[in-house]
Amino acid sequence: MSRYTLYGGGGSPYSQKMRGILHYRRLPFDWIQVTPAIRTQIEHDGPPVIPILRLPEDGSLHVDSTPLAMMLEERHSERSIRPTDPAMDYLSCLIEDMADEWVTKMMFHYRWDLVVDQEYSSRQIISDNTPGLRGEALVKAARAIRDRQVSRMPLVGCTPQNKPIIEQSFHELLAILDSFATRDEYLFGTRPSLADFGLFGQLKTLASDHTPMMIMRTTVPSVYDWVRRLEDSSGIEGEWHDVANRRPAVGDMLRFCATYYLPFLQANAIAYANGEDEVSLSLAGRSYAQPTFKYQVKCYSRLKTLLASTHASGLREVLSETGCLSFLE
Repeated sequence: MSRYTLYGGGGSPYSQKMRGILHYRRLPFDWIQVTPAIRTQIEHDGPPVIPILRLPEDGSLHVDSTPLAMMLEERHSERSIRPTDPAMDYLSCLIEDMADEWVTKMMFHYRWDLVVDQEYSSRQIISDNTPGLRGEALVKAARAIRDRQVSRMPLVGCTPQNKPIIEQSFHELLAILDSFATRDEYLFGTRPSLADFGLFGQLKTLASDHTPMMIMRTTVPSVYDWVRRLEDSSGIEGEWHDVANRRPAVGDMLRFCATYYLPFLQANAIAYANGEDEVSLSLAGRSYAQPTFKYQVKCYSRLKTLLASTHASGLREVLSETGCLSFLE
């Protein structure tokens, strides 16, 4: 088999997610850290985001981690990351979407909230992205990216008002993962799923940045170790659970979605449809507000469409029991 090429960044959760999937699936690939020079070599018609996957047969370039993961599913049958039980497959897709769109708020918040994290993260990003910079040039470039990213915090909901909700949800998520995370245990069985890799991508960056790393190491070391090992799970062999034998953490994760993510998705879609610039709602008894976000309208529509086309035994019962169904039908 010819080799894929994955262009990404060490500080990019979606790059980490795709790299983890490629490792697990034992698909040969070259990892290339994106730099300004590399950017000029990989111009394409899609949005300027990472990771970017180059296909081996024609050199075409593709973006967006979830479609990339699904593309690999279509191209390769071995070591799939989609549970064989259709109900569990849908739940995996739901949790992966939550990781991509809600847990990323945790990542962005912790990376740019405190000065110690701003300084560490900005220097790390520049050191990776612009090799060769030293001294004052590195300091100046790091300061520029820090200022830019801090200014973007309100756009993704990372504001002082929302800080308690984001941090509360981070600790709740870690507690759910801590309830089962061991060397060979994953959400939907003893092999990692799309949901596990979605969580991994965000948590890998959280486990690298100063403040969230210390939270994970001191309060949930089992989760920290789980994330560390999932970076390369090419040696893992395991089985899927079916919906009747799902682990309790799946229900906990779905209740988490029903508390934080799905109400936000619904309110965001309504606000966007009404032409409103801001979405405002109550999450877990606290006020939450941020600018409306078009891409998350697309995410919500995809989840609802996928559920409408999925007729799997036990699925709607599980979604109803955990408070998710009313948001998705």
